[in-house]
Amino acid sequence: MKREQVLFSTIAEDALPAAKRCGSGLELAQFCTAYNMDERFAQTDAEVKTMLKALSAPVLHGPFNELFPCAIDPKARRLAAERYRQAAELCPVYGCVKLVLHGGYNPKLYYPMWYIPESVKFWKSFLTQDPDVTVCLENVFEETPEMLLEIAEAVDDRRIRLCLDLGHVNAYSAVPAETWLRIWAPYISHFHVHNNPGTADLHQCPGEGSLPMEELLHLAEELCPEATYTMEVLEAEKTAKWLEDKGFLT
Repeated sequence: MKREQVLFSTIAEDALPAAKRCGSGLELAQFCTAYNMDERFAQTDAEVKTMLKALSAPVLHGPFNELFPCAIDPKARRLAAERYRQAAELCPVYGCVKLVLHGGYNPKLYYPMWYIPESVKFWKSFLTQDPDVTVCLENVFEETPEMLLEIAEAVDDRRIRLCLDLGHVNAYSAVPAETWLRIWAPYISHFHVHNNPGTADLHQCPGEGSLPMEELLHLAEELCPEATYTMEVLEAEKTAKWLEDKGFLT
């Protein structure tokens, strides 16, 4: 993969130096927490703009706490749309061309037979006001790849793509990550890369945990040559060294 396709999430305290050393960019995670778009916006905006003096950030991760696009309560659904639009409006401010948003599935709240069609309605409505950015729907608690894929296929709009979070697959799905990758490949615009032992979402470095990450990334390069990759890890420098040692940065 090319260096410009690789990003480091700002969830890591050392994301900035690692990205600078690798000649890569950033995925802005500051706005995962919605209050950073409200009462803490001035402070967060200054922090982000300081980072952007050194590096580009083509991807912004939007808020997700208590946000459910398929919510049964209409007011909850409107809140999700409002927060997502706030995030979309920030993207051109920071030069972001992709916006990562969670699909919002919770197996304790929704059956797939509700989640899928109601999500399709939400995203079609959301796109009537052009977000002017590619929205990449990310898997979290989805147990099978078909769920978000069916949503993307039914919305049938180039502005809706998929973000395959490999660590979430390992922690929350019994379907192998390779299967997800092969099924999703035509719709994948972005990857979240991190590892874990398969029992918890720990955001470990790619070489740690039970996922065969080296093999998966080679397959991703083959099937999704234009995709971007965020190292969504807590230790960016260690991950940068792993990428270099494995020859992934060209």
